[in-house]
Amino acid sequence: MHSHASLSILTARQQTQLFEDAAPEAAPEEAEKPAAYVASESLPFLEYPPNLKGYVGDVGFDPFRFSDFVPMDFLREAELKHGRICMMAAAGFAAVDCGLRIVPLPEEYEGLTSVTAHDALVKQGAMSQMLLFFSLAEVIDLIAVNQMLAGSGREPGDFGFDPAGFLKGKSKEEADQMKLKELTNGRLAMMAFSGMVTQAVLTQGPFPYV
Repeated sequence: MHSHASLSILTARQQTQLFEDAAPEAAPEEAEKPAAYVASESLPFLEYPPNLKGYVGDVGFDPFRFSDFVPMDFLREAELKHGRICMMAAAGFAAVDCGLRIVPLPEEYEGLTSVTAHDALVKQGAMSQMLLFFSLAEVIDLIAVNQMLAGSGREPGDFGFDPAGFLKGKSKEEADQMKLKELTNGRLAMMAFSGMVTQAVLTQGPFPYV
């Protein structure tokens, strides 16, 4: 009798184990739903690059998705740098072809246009000096960018240079408006300078190169 009871208990335990083994596993937690598709404002046929969110001047324009694998602060630093250079370059390029010259004018600069000045100034040595000074500026910029990417809190393009006080005493909204103006003018200048150089080479004429 005792043996039969033990066998029944064992059998019951075995049956319970078999039931537990055969029971389906608990359903895993529901996977996160993929984010809803958001179209780019400037390129509605492409998806909005999410890493652009929160940056001044964001219109969802990043067709090659650089922001997916390059830090956005680095990309904004590069955009501001190229925009600032092209704003100065466009003004300088047009000024030379409008007749503006330094005084006294070196003999080597006589009769030069913006297009022909490059080769002449390389031969004269002025371009070598410019390369040296711009290289020093790039070293300083590289240090600032590395510190920014390491979490220094510096904003892209911020060198503390505001002699006219455009940002002094401004609220965040007003400061962002000023930053947007610089950004949009820089973007326009990048396109404008490319067009000016192309037209100047093609026409070989004075400003406005038509």
